[in-house]
Amino acid sequence: MGPIDALPRPLAVAIHDAGAANMIAAWVEAAVSPPERVHAEGPARAIWSERFGTEALVEGDALLDGAATLLSGTGWASDIEHDARRNAAERGIRSVAVIDHWVNYRPRFERGGATRLPDQIWVGDAYARAIAEEVFSDIPVTQHDNLYLAQQAAAAGPVPDDGDVLFVAEPARSDWVRDRPGEFQALDHFMANRAAAGIGEHVPLRLRPHPSDPAGKYDDWLAQHANATLDRSSDMAAALAGARWVAGLHSVALVIALEAGRDAISSLPPWAPPCVLPHEGIRRL
Repeated sequence: MGPIDALPRPLAVAIHDAGAANMIAAWVEAAVSPPERVHAEGPARAIWSERFGTEALVEGDALLDGAATLLSGTGWASDIEHDARRNAAERGIRSVAVIDHWVNYRPRFERGGATRLPDQIWVGDAYARAIAEEVFSDIPVTQHDNLYLAQQAAAAGPVPDDGDVLFVAEPARSDWVRDRPGEFQALDHFMANRAAAGIGEHVPLRLRPHPSDPAGKYDDWLAQHANATLDRSSDMAAALAGARWVAGLHSVALVIALEAGRDAISSLPPWAPPCVLPHEGIRRL
């Protein structure tokens, strides 16, 4: 049985961003009974369709018709999860929200100056639980095993002695007053200083774009680095399988890499804000 089996039914799920969608999908796989209705858009729709097909997917307000509980993600890239929580509150439906990261907890529940908090918050580790309990002292916070993280880490297999570098990209959403997107600054900082992490210049690098990155975003950068290629692995486990080192900014992939025994490195440059991941094993370059 998974944690969602204890939720009152019928269960509705609203998801958009990949982080919470992957966590919820792993809990659904472990459940005796799947949710009755699911509204998934963006990266979450591809994740859900690949795992479960499209049978339970619904559109719009029909998601909450007759539902007893709403389980939602807390992503930034859309309003569908926030709107679902607002609609659930208006209908008197219990709302459970999944936080899949370790930063900006309260803004996840704010849109246009309005805040809509859930009745309960679920997190995947002790770091997130401590943060959530401090930020939301009046809301129950429950920690459930992050099955997605554990599955991906286990599927990555042993660390290869001749492994390469996997760089997991993500939008920095800032140029740190240097007139260049922060994610490219982090890439350049890594390439200029990777010897400090014990990585030789001859070691190949695979760059894995973020799900929200447009196609071709890194083509010019890759063309300027002969030993770098685009990672086309089907999932994070497959991407990690060939890696000995994993670098990035604040990506959850660094946490998965750490769990999989890889050397996880945040390559944010000194002039950028520090890495927000609280995990002690992640090295700062």
